[in-house]
Amino acid sequence: QVQLVESGGGLVQAGDSLRLSCAASGRTFSNVPMGWFRQAAGKEREFVATIAGGRTAYTDSVKGRFTISRDNAKNTVVLQMNSLKPEDTAVYYCAATERWYLDGDYTKSYRYNYWGQGTQVTVSS
Repeated sequence: QVQLVESGGGLVQAGDSLRLSCAASGRTFSNVPMGWFRQAAGKEREFVATIAGGRTAYTDSVKGRFTISRDNAKNTVVLQMNSLKPEDTAVYYCAATERWYLDGDYTKSYRYNYWGQGTQVTVSS
């Protein structure tokens, strides 16, 4: 059974940093597309970052502040979040997919077939 488990969330102040980890089990996710999404209270889930085939992509609001990376030896993907803002407050979800798309667009949540349970990130002002 495939499982994605996020960790590293918490309550921080604006300007602080957090490091989210997503540990995969049940199969090897080396080099498959993986992503981070988030959902704030009362809002729809939105794309944050993705890493696929060595390429990364970010939503505009986190560019320059967040970095996605992977450790294939540990079957883990990491989201380093710096200079956090109150508007970053949300539940953060890790996602993975075994499907490759010719357009290379992994910003769409429906293109992922594995999801973690989420980890809460709260940024106070």
